[in-house]
Order: sequence, then structure tokens, then C-alpha cells
Amino acid sequence: MTLTRAEREVGREHARDGSGRHDARMRPDELDAMARRVIDGNHYMILGTTDPGGEPRLSPVYYTPAGYDRLYWISSPDSHHSRNVAERPEIQIVIFDSSVPVGDGEAVYLAAEAAQVPDDEVDSVIGEAFRARAGAREFSAAELRGDAEVRLYRARVTGCEVHVAGRRRTDGGTIDVRRPANPG
Repeated sequence: MTLTRAEREVGREHARDGSGRHDARMRPDELDAMARRVIDGNHYMILGTTDPGGEPRLSPVYYTPAGYDRLYWISSPDSHHSRNVAERPEIQIVIFDSSVPVGDGEAVYLAAEAAQVPDDEVDSVIGEAFRARAGAREFSAAELRGDAEVRLYRARVTGCEVHVAGRRRTDGGTIDVRRPANPG
């Protein structure tokens, strides 16, 4: 995922928040490091899809990151969110650790294009789609194509923002904000 120069500059500029004060933001390298820490340090993401009527559908799924521009998960092609992805591949993802104390939370918000990995590509991506994480087992290519019950899905990240807690702001502001990041 590559941000445009203008998008990166947004992270460097001092912009007004809702209070009218200038927000002394974290440096871009700190925002990028936060995004990497959150993606690497968690195992579940909230997958946001849209159903045919325009209603949002949120689904927690176990994921494996492949760098910071691709995320993989396994799902039934018959599940509600998988059908949504097939029809409307633009998705949103949130990754966060819900076990931390209030005020210490970090989160990553990702925009992405998602799709089922085509059967003829499964063999070539299986190595990056499955890594030893949190006790998850690896699936074989045969378990992910043909008449198998589940398929491999991939999100290609197109945008990234991080959650900056109000208490981390250095300008006296207390409102949590989102800032653009480029984890990798």
C-alpha cells in the first residue's frame, strides 16, 4: 500500500480538530510503527462489508498478514460476508486489542479490495497465507478449492489510518483522532 504525497503530508501538517485547537500530532514514523505493531500483534480483525440493501455487515475473522498490504482469512463462500465480498469487493477492516485499559487502545483502520483467491492461485500464496500464529492450523490447497467447504480470501490494502488516543496528544486535546499511516 502506498499513500500519495498529499496523504502523507496530511499526517505531517498541523490541522484543526473539532475543538478549534491545533493538534500536535505524532510523527509519521510513529504512526507507521503503531500500524505495524497493531497488525502484527493481533489475530482477529473486524471485516466490514456491505449487503445488497446497503446495510453494513461486521464479521470478526482470524487473519494472517502478508506484509502490510495483504491480509488473508478463511471463510465459507456461502457466509453472508463472503457473498457481500463477491458482489461488492470494497471493504473496511478494523484491527484492535480490546483487552487493554481505557485510554491505552491502539487501532488500525484499513480500506481494502477483497476477493476469494482463485483456485489457480492458491498454491502460489499458501505460504504467505498461513504462518504459525496463535495456534491456528495451516490448510492445504486441496482444502481450499474444488468442493471444499471453505475458501481462502485476500484483502489488498488501499488505505490505512491509525487511532490516536486523546491522552497521547501533546496539545492538551482529549478527543481521539484518526491519522494516516503507511506501515510498510
